[in-house]
Amino acid sequence: MAAPGENLRINSDRLWDSIMEMAKIGPGIAGGNNRQTVTDEDGEGRHLFKRWCEAAGLEMGLDEMGTMFARREGTDPSLPPVYVGSHLDTQPTGGKYDGVLGVLGGLEVVRSLNDLGIKTKHPIVVTNWTNEEGARFAPAMMASGVFAGVLDQADVYQHVDKDGKKFGEELERIGWKGTEKVGDRKIHAFFELHIEQGPILEDEGIDIGVVTHGQGLKWLQVTLTGKEAHTGSTPMPKRRNAGLGMARVIELVHEIAMDYQPDAVGAVGHMQAYPNSRNIIAGRTVFTIDIRSPEKEVLDAMDGRIREGIATICEALDIKYEIEQVGHFDPVTFDKNCVKAIRDAAERLGYSHRNIVSGAGHDACWINRVAPTAMVMCPCVDGLSHNEAEEITKEWASAGADVLFHAVVETAGIVE
Repeated sequence: MAAPGENLRINSDRLWDSIMEMAKIGPGIAGGNNRQTVTDEDGEGRHLFKRWCEAAGLEMGLDEMGTMFARREGTDPSLPPVYVGSHLDTQPTGGKYDGVLGVLGGLEVVRSLNDLGIKTKHPIVVTNWTNEEGARFAPAMMASGVFAGVLDQADVYQHVDKDGKKFGEELERIGWKGTEKVGDRKIHAFFELHIEQGPILEDEGIDIGVVTHGQGLKWLQVTLTGKEAHTGSTPMPKRRNAGLGMARVIELVHEIAMDYQPDAVGAVGHMQAYPNSRNIIAGRTVFTIDIRSPEKEVLDAMDGRIREGIATICEALDIKYEIEQVGHFDPVTFDKNCVKAIRDAAERLGYSHRNIVSGAGHDACWINRVAPTAMVMCPCVDGLSHNEAEEITKEWASAGADVLFHAVVETAGIVE
């Protein structure tokens, strides 16, 4: 299959300008973004992306989960398309690049093909998956999970945010619920460009991460129930302190993750205490444990030890507990041919590269179940992500998009 020449590059200025323009929608309070899924800001970002796609001559499709599919026709429309993309939704205090680089990098691939007058045999589809982050509505990678058949569409429509609003109703409210059945599309291959969200590439001075595997993940939502009481007049031995229970579980999760180094990680992120008053002992706490490992056996072992540890902690403190698994996916091995296309592109372009395991979950992890898939990563400053201070350089973005361009076009097949 023909490959684009070494002299072909994307338009780095246009890509960077597009990222900065998208960042104006749903600005955060500290330089990043708050464009959570199916909010008004998400809807505004989608409209901008649609305008850009239509200006590039793409035909927009929209499925019942709100995922956007912008198609550039191939010379043989009967062939399954090469898909490329990521997500435009952000964390409540998210950065400007997480997900956005992958969507707009995919758009830049198409824009550059148009500029260069290059035709491909397979169609190319630029994709914006709905609710990758899972911040407002759990679980993460929701739309791609439904597409891959691992999540139930009717069920996720009923998932609620902290205000009790349902995902399906909010998707319809902002006007981005399509009519296309989810999962009907045939995919020749899928490529996702993303920032690393970790420190390895920057620390080692590497341009490109060739993602070979993705870590497995489990999210456990824990509810501890004790008894509300006065902080000043309740004797210490008589307290049933759900806050203390949460603190001990947080320490437990850290200790267990440290036992499975170097690759396992674990932490408690989302935390709520009730009634959350300064002079009342917490009667109830709700929090989410996030554990990850590239080995399924390790992930399952961590899960089991955490559950046993919670039972022991709660018995000692005379409090009750409930554990609900609200997110899960097994470790991922990406398609060897797609991975090779990325590695070959990096070598062809003269970029330094190394194999890497993705520590975060991505839409590519679910799509890998139904189509050949791989990921490209670029460095991010200090490995920082899910933070408004998230930062990359224009050169890093350009290098990642260049590799994406070559891998996608090689896979789609240039028509001479």
